[in-house]
Amino acid sequence: MNRIILASASPRRKELLEQMGLKFDIVVEEVDETLESGKAPCDIVKELALKKALAVQGKVEENCVVIGADTVVAYGGRVLGKPQSPEDAYGMLSKLSGKRHQVCTGVAVVGRGKTEVFCEETFVFMKSISDEEIRAYIGTGEPHDKAGAYGIQGIGAIFVERIEGDYNNVVGLPISRLYDTLKKEGLGNFIWQNKKDI
Repeated sequence: MNRIILASASPRRKELLEQMGLKFDIVVEEVDETLESGKAPCDIVKELALKKALAVQGKVEENCVVIGADTVVAYGGRVLGKPQSPEDAYGMLSKLSGKRHQVCTGVAVVGRGKTEVFCEETFVFMKSISDEEIRAYIGTGEPHDKAGAYGIQGIGAIFVERIEGDYNNVVGLPISRLYDTLKKEGLGNFIWQNKKDI
């Protein structure tokens, strides 16, 4: 039986894989996440997801299937990473206020001699957020480790008017499309193998 490994320390991705019913281990290797300017957001996340998956694959046994992922928020052609300071978070949230932006997650599934890489894109429409609300939200500490300085699965949800696309993609992992990819690779049964008979 193939071992499935998540090449990410993200607690949100861990929760989403658990939600799928997958049994997996977490192994993380440091990779250079420097972004090349001029690249499209989807190209950036696919490249980083593959880099993360390959870094782990090189450290584990041969029959493992490794899942790598990377998520970015993009607005006006610019990628917004995790804020480096409260001022940086304020700038990002001010830009996103009242506007539509995109969230792109790249996923790489590597193993058994195959490599599948894809990008899922979701559009998020933010309400207009007042200066006072932005500063209060930053004060909660939630934005500091989130791409685009907000978490849709946390307090940040109150600022989201609507989305077009996969909600879980905004959280950090498009599990519906990931399931389709695993199924294509003959790994979909991993989800059902530990379920009780009805």
